[in-house]
This record gives sequence, structure tokens and C-alpha cells, in this order.
Amino acid sequence: MPSSSSTSAGSVTRARAHRPADGTFAEWCVGVIEDATPGGELQVRSGGLQLRARRAASCLLEPAAGDSVACLRCAPQEAWVLAVLHRDEGSAHVLRAAAGAAELRIESGDAPLALQGGQIVLTGRRLEARVEQARVVADQAELLGRQLSVVAGRIKAVGQFLSTVMDRVQHFSHGHTRTTEGIDRVAATHVEVAADALLRMDAEHALVNGRSLVKARGAQIHFG
Repeated sequence: MPSSSSTSAGSVTRARAHRPADGTFAEWCVGVIEDATPGGELQVRSGGLQLRARRAASCLLEPAAGDSVACLRCAPQEAWVLAVLHRDEGSAHVLRAAAGAAELRIESGDAPLALQGGQIVLTGRRLEARVEQARVVADQAELLGRQLSVVAGRIKAVGQFLSTVMDRVQHFSHGHTRTTEGIDRVAATHVEVAADALLRMDAEHALVNGRSLVKARGAQIHFG
């Protein structure tokens, strides 16, 4: 039968064998940001302690002066802001990836992703959207741009009123059919109509009025 001393020694040996290795020491603290430089350095005051900290990559909300933050101090001169705990009302909330990030991506898998706000503003050098189907519903819509190009296999526009103002309009198509119920009027300084094969005008009443001259010329001219 083993003695109690040997049993105790065995327990100590097993405990030492399963004890994890010592990790890097760090301590938590809560402080207030006194200054935030454009380079990303933060001055944090926690009681009587002054810390020079940087924002952790997991803290997407960019800290600002006056915020109450949670910090992790790893060394006397190394501290990280992990979270913004409180911010005064009326201040802007900016979500920003850490400096040097190649991409910031939000993924929801097959679940819907919704953005909701009183006003949504997208600002960037380039905007690209790739979807199978797109639908935009708006009471009023306005598109402003220096140059607009639309490439599509089929375009359909349905509305009650269309108004365009252009310095110059150029149109080319293999076939053009237009149907108007009502008046179809063209007002211009000079009007030209040219047809390679046939020009036909058909109406119940046809009126041609030339204030100074009416001229018809052809190899054969038939009236009646």
C-alpha cells in the first residue's frame, strides 16, 4: 500500500506535468481618450495612468476624443483599445478598418443583408455591383454624371411624361417604328428626309405650304 507521502508527491508531479506554460502577461483597464492623432495613436487616461495606445483590428468603431474605452495593456509602452464603451450622443460613429487592410468585406451567406437609415450615402472612387437581378424603387430619382453608358440586350421604358434636353442627338438602328396617338410635331430651322429606295406619305388630308417656293422634280411626276 503506497504511503501518503508518495501519493502526494505523485499528485504534485502530475499537476506540474499538466500545468500550461506561462503566457504573455496583460492587464485590463478602462480609460478616456484625451487625444486621437491622424496617424492612429491614441492618448488614453485611466485614473492617474497615461497610456499611448493603438486601435485593435477588431475595434471597427474608430475611437475619438472623449470616448470611454476598454484597453489591454501588454507592456509599459504597448496598449491596445479593444472596444468603445461609451460615446456622447450626437457624435458621429465611423466604422473603419485598420490601417493597411487590403479589403473590408461584410458577408451574410444566403441570408438577406439590409441597410436602413434616414439617409444612406456611398462615397468612393468607383462603385461596382454584381447581381443576378436588380430592382430600385423610389418616389423620386435623379442621376447626375458627366458621361453615361448603357449596354443591354433589351431596354424598356414605361412612363407618363418624357422630357429630354440635348445639344446633339445621334441615333442609329436597323429598324425604327414609332406610333403616336395624337399630334406628332417637329419644329426645326432645317428639316431633311432622305430615303434610298422609297419615301411615302399617306394621310386623309395632306397640306404642303411653301411661303416662297414649292418645287417638285423627278423623272416622272403623277398627280391624281
